[in-house]
Amino acid sequence: MLKEQNLRMTRQRRVILEELKKMKSHPSADEVYEVVRQHLPRISLGTVYRNLEILSELGQIQKLELGGTLKRFDSNTRKHYHIRCINCDRVDDAPMVFMENIEDALDDSTGYKVIGHRLEFLGLCPGCMEKALERNTLDADSDTYAQKASNF
Repeated sequence: MLKEQNLRMTRQRRVILEELKKMKSHPSADEVYEVVRQHLPRISLGTVYRNLEILSELGQIQKLELGGTLKRFDSNTRKHYHIRCINCDRVDDAPMVFMENIEDALDDSTGYKVIGHRLEFLGLCPGCMEKALERNTLDADSDTYAQKASNF
């Protein structure tokens, strides 16, 4: 893919991709930068941003533009869903099958040619849930997590 775009697999690009693949989280560019800097101390944050964008455009990684404030990156390029903590912005893979048939249903009922979809689940990660329960700001059996989560 790089050759098709007249791009080389530079050392910087290779290290960024390798380090991202090692990460089990969905890091921001700043988090990738901190890890890559351990191997390439002279790399700039701008270089990391640029290369993450290039790798994303080439389909080597996914750029996640979720409801949180940060763009995050994922080395898993298969179509899949994510769940984001509304308190700490942690992002994890949602363990469910990607629903491709939903796009066909919309094509048929709207006249649109649907080219993709994003589905983001929101909740409290286990760590934030535990902290909220310890502070008694959340009832473990309550259905109003989103309302009470504003107590953070």
